[in-house]
Amino acid sequence: MDSSPRQNLGISAYSWLKHDITRGVFKPGEKLLMSRLKERYDLGIGPLREALSQLVAERLVVAISQRGYRVAPMSLAELADLYDARAQLEGLILRLAIERGDDSWEADILAKGHTLSKVMEVNTPDELLDIWDTRHQAFHTAIASGCSSPHLLQVRESLFDQVERYRHLWLCETVFSEAALERKRREHAALVDVILERKAERAADMMREHLMTPVPIITEVMQRRGLA
Repeated sequence: MDSSPRQNLGISAYSWLKHDITRGVFKPGEKLLMSRLKERYDLGIGPLREALSQLVAERLVVAISQRGYRVAPMSLAELADLYDARAQLEGLILRLAIERGDDSWEADILAKGHTLSKVMEVNTPDELLDIWDTRHQAFHTAIASGCSSPHLLQVRESLFDQVERYRHLWLCETVFSEAALERKRREHAALVDVILERKAERAADMMREHLMTPVPIITEVMQRRGLA
C-alpha cells in the first residue's frame, strides 16, 4: 500500500500547526485541543498526533502526561539563551565559511544580498513579511553554507526552528518600518563587504552583533503583550 498520502497529511499538519504557533494563532501555554485542531485543519487524529510529536521534539509544543498537549511557554531567559547560542554558532560558522568558501560561495552571497535589498511591490502586509523573511533567511543561509559542515548546519537549523516564535515578534516590528529595514540593509551591506575581504574575526564579531540586535526589541514586545 502506498503510504505517501498519509505522509503528505502528516507533513501538512506539521507545517500548518507550526506556522500557526509561530504566528501566535495559538498562544504560549495554550492547550491544543484535538477537537479544535481537527476542525481547523480538516485532518484526522493520526496526522495531528504525528505533527504534535514532531513539534514536541522541536520544543514548540509540550506533552502533558494523560492530558494532551500545550504550546510551549515563552520566556525572556529562553529568548536570551537562544539568541546567544545562535549568535555564537553563527560566528563560528562564518569563520569557517571564510576559510573554506570559494568564488561560487561569494557569488551566491552577492546574489542573495541583492535580491534581499530590492524594493518589492506586494499586495498585503503578510505578503511583505513572508517575502522579506524568506529572502533574509536565504541570504544568511548562503553565508553559512560556505562552512561545508552538514552537522553544524543541522544544529544551526534546529536553533532557528526553536527561535522562530521570537523572531516573528521582531519581524512584525521591523518589516513594516522603512527606517528599520534601511538599518538592516546597511548592516547586510557592511557584513558582505567584510566577508568578501576575508576578514574572519571582524566578520564573526559583526555577525554576532547583527544577530543580537532583535533581542531588546523582542523583549519590549513580550513585555507589552504580557508574554514575559
